[in-house]
Amino acid sequence: MILNVSGRTDIVAFYTNWFMNRYREGYVDVRNPFNPKLISRIYFKDVELIVFCTKNPIPIIPFLKEIKIPIIFQVTLTPYGKDIEPNVPNKSEVIEGIKRVSQLLGKENVYVRYDPIFLNEKYNLEYHKKVFDKMCNLLNGFVEHIIVSFIDDYKNVRNNMNVLKIKDFNSSDYEFIGKNFYLSASENGMTVQTCAEEVNLVEYGFIKSDCVSSELAKRMTGKEKFKLWKARNNKCCKCVEMVDIGFYNSCMHSCKYCYANYDERKVKMNFKLHNSSSSLIIGEIENDDIIKERKS
Repeated sequence: MILNVSGRTDIVAFYTNWFMNRYREGYVDVRNPFNPKLISRIYFKDVELIVFCTKNPIPIIPFLKEIKIPIIFQVTLTPYGKDIEPNVPNKSEVIEGIKRVSQLLGKENVYVRYDPIFLNEKYNLEYHKKVFDKMCNLLNGFVEHIIVSFIDDYKNVRNNMNVLKIKDFNSSDYEFIGKNFYLSASENGMTVQTCAEEVNLVEYGFIKSDCVSSELAKRMTGKEKFKLWKARNNKCCKCVEMVDIGFYNSCMHSCKYCYANYDERKVKMNFKLHNSSSSLIIGEIENDDIIKERKS
C-alpha cells in the first residue's frame, strides 16, 4: 500500500505531530469523504511507501529519520504572494527546507511541484520565467525533478475569480512556458514534466511521466505491478494507486486556487476539531462509525 500524505490537506505543514503519533501507534483511521460513517483503518505495517505532499516541509524534518518506510517527498513551490497564498511561509524558508529534505532522503527522492500555473496581469509569462529560473538555480544540486501543471476549474477557483483574475492560455503561452522552463531546468541538471495534463509540452523537451509512476513505485518498493489511481478520475493521470489519509476543508494555507478547500468557514471549524491524539485527523471516532481494516 502507498500512502498519500496528502492531497486533501497539508498534513506535513499543519498536522505533523498527529501524523507522528499515528505512526508510533502503528495505525491511522481515515473517514470516507463520501460516506462519513465509514472509516478505513490502515496499519503502517502494510504501508510500502509514503508520498509526502506539502507546501512546507520544515515541521517534519526532525522526524524523517524515525520513519522506517521508504519516502518520496513532493514540495509545492509556487511564485505567488500573500494575495493568492495568504498563509504559506516565506519561499526562501521553504527552499532551505527542501535542501534539508534532499540531504536526508537523497535528491532523487525529492520532487518540486510548480503547481498550478495561471496567468493574470501581475503573474504574467515573464514573471513565471524569472521566478522558475531563480528557483532552479537555487535548488541546483538538491533536486532532480520538477513537476508543473496548469490551473483547473475548481469550485474554489470560481469562488475566487475576483482575486485570481485568470487569463486563458493560448498556444503561444504554452510554447513560451515549455521552452523557457525546459531551458532553466536542463541548465540546472533537472528534468521537467507536466502532471495529468492534455498539454504535456514534450515537444519542448519535457519528459512524459507521472507524479508517482509505476517505475518510481517499483524502484521504491521492489514490487512489479501496480493498479492505476482511479480515484483521480483524470484520463491523463497514470499514477499508481495511493490511499489519501487527509481530510478536505482542513488546510490552513487558504490558497485561492486550492481544490481541497472550498468552504473557508468549514476549514476553520475543522481545524478547531483537530486533536493530535485522535486516530482521525479531524474529530473523534463516534459510536455509530463503522471501522474496516484496509488491506493492500
